[in-house]
Amino acid sequence: MKRGDVRAAALSLLAEEPRNGYQIIQEIESQSHGVWRPSPGSVYPALQQLEDEGLIRAEEGEGGRKAFHLTDAGRAYVASHADELSAPWEALAGTGADDVIDMRQLFGQVAMAAMQVVSVGTETQIEAARRVLSQARRNLYGILASDEGDPGESQPGSADGAEEAPDDAGPAPDDV
Repeated sequence: MKRGDVRAAALSLLAEEPRNGYQIIQEIESQSHGVWRPSPGSVYPALQQLEDEGLIRAEEGEGGRKAFHLTDAGRAYVASHADELSAPWEALAGTGADDVIDMRQLFGQVAMAAMQVVSVGTETQIEAARRVLSQARRNLYGILASDEGDPGESQPGSADGAEEAPDDAGPAPDDV
């Protein structure tokens, strides 16, 4: 995302309620389902610019943190630039963000299942889980190595004995 997107997102969020910079970062991350998490180095300069333009003002809030509020000029700006301020969220909708969200949820589900196996599984079950995860890693690299990732194509590390994908994490238990 670009700095202008941070600016637009901040204005959009401040139109809902006053927030401090950290809350703006958190809310952007939350509304984008973790796909977009701007750094403080992009949010705070954008907030300073908005304050310099007279669109927001800072007030001491809880715990000494500055809470940013829209000024009257800021509210008028938000009302007259609604399309522009929805652009950052719309841009995320067209970027495959749903795919990223779906994959993150799947990662979490796989991690929880693996931890259950480690927690309550037998040594044989744990070893079988290692082989499954190692094969999944190889298959993922194989998808990237193929032209289109067609599941019907032979993937590296598949049962047909094709070559193995690179391993940045060291040898898998079934590789030694």
